[in-house]
Amino acid sequence: MQEEPVVYIDGRYTPASQAHINIFDFGIVLGATVTDLMRTFHKRPYRLEDHVRRFHESCKYARIPVPLGPREDAQITAELVRRNAELLPEGGELCVVWFITPGENMVYAGLAAAPANLEPTFCIHSFPIPFRLFAHLFTEGAHLVIPSTRHVPPECVDPKIKNRSRLHWWLAEQEAHLVDPKAMPLLLDLAGNLTETSGSNVLIVKDGVVLSPAPRNILLGVSRKVVMELCTALGIPFAERDLQLHDALTADEIFLTTTPYCMAPVTKVNGLPVGSGAPGGPVFERILKAWSEQAGLDIRAQMTGTVR
Repeated sequence: MQEEPVVYIDGRYTPASQAHINIFDFGIVLGATVTDLMRTFHKRPYRLEDHVRRFHESCKYARIPVPLGPREDAQITAELVRRNAELLPEGGELCVVWFITPGENMVYAGLAAAPANLEPTFCIHSFPIPFRLFAHLFTEGAHLVIPSTRHVPPECVDPKIKNRSRLHWWLAEQEAHLVDPKAMPLLLDLAGNLTETSGSNVLIVKDGVVLSPAPRNILLGVSRKVVMELCTALGIPFAERDLQLHDALTADEIFLTTTPYCMAPVTKVNGLPVGSGAPGGPVFERILKAWSEQAGLDIRAQMTGTVR
């Protein structure tokens, strides 16, 4: 019987306690890492094809060859989920992480010591979704704070590529926490347009329309895509355009979309209440209900530990 989670790394399944990468890996030396993250519902992969496709597209952009094709990648991921889900308690779910780096460096000398033929470091691993960390988002709502740190321009690194070169997000988080220890940073681009938070897309509701920041400035989140599909099914208009802080401060509703907790309401921006200030407006509630029906469970109840 399996006693600990397994990790798929460099071509084989390995007990998590034995999975390591070299300190000279380019993921450490240069922060050169492409990643993606998926969750399960009922211990089964959710939107696996979408996540695998985005991961492989990100790798192509970053010029890091993936040792597996998308179909084999999906098969190995499904097997890893099957094995690790057996260790979950009743009601538990997994997040699955893919990451890849260009490989191991020869010495600590940046690109100067890069071998001619690098062997990428490729890993798939999982962890139980920590519902308790997200519960307050559904009971209190999120507080978004605009920091001085700006979003990396798409001319430098396209945000549609999910990667771990994220020092700017670390800095932005520290700024936001000076205002509120629970706050999330919502970054502006260099022109003052809204982009995203460190781990979620941001959607605004104004006059019954769900508005998204322009695609050029954001990760095209899989959860955001689910919301777009649900809006179409529910007859809720959805539009993409440049949005500014004024749009956020005058919104009827704001909510976040992200893989671990799917979607969550925003109740404050820079300390000012969004709409009535209550966690979850009518549009948010309609979409969350539809998503819960699709998933076959109450997403809010799962996150807050009130599942009966």
